[in-house]
Amino acid sequence: MAIKFFNDGSSCRFAGKRAVAAWVARCVAREGYAAGEVSIIFCSQQRHLEINRRYLGHDYATDVITFDYSDLARGMVSGDVFIDPVTVAENAQEYGVSVREEMLRVVAHGVLHLCGYGDATPDEQMTMREKEDEWIAAATDT
Repeated sequence: MAIKFFNDGSSCRFAGKRAVAAWVARCVAREGYAAGEVSIIFCSQQRHLEINRRYLGHDYATDVITFDYSDLARGMVSGDVFIDPVTVAENAQEYGVSVREEMLRVVAHGVLHLCGYGDATPDEQMTMREKEDEWIAAATDT
């Protein structure tokens, strides 16, 4: 799996990128998919808000935005996962977890969208949370 990390207006220093990429690859394989190109892009709050407004029509801050280029019919997962590290850190404090754990959850959330999971309905949200928890539990070496 070609998982690459980028910064777009963010000074986020995300330690252990190789271990995180390997973790994501393992989890994607357990979902039954092959690897494509997945870009994880850390961006400033302003850039994240611009993306949210421009492409999704939402005028509010969020922690993750996923653009899905997957071809699940062919078993291929690909896409761009934009993450706002400042909002992730704020959420970590609110939820009483480490920033690292919350960042892993957000990475999992974004990649789970690439695997075909949604979060529009309460049932989808529950399934998404269960899958995030499953992936986090598998993140022993990240």
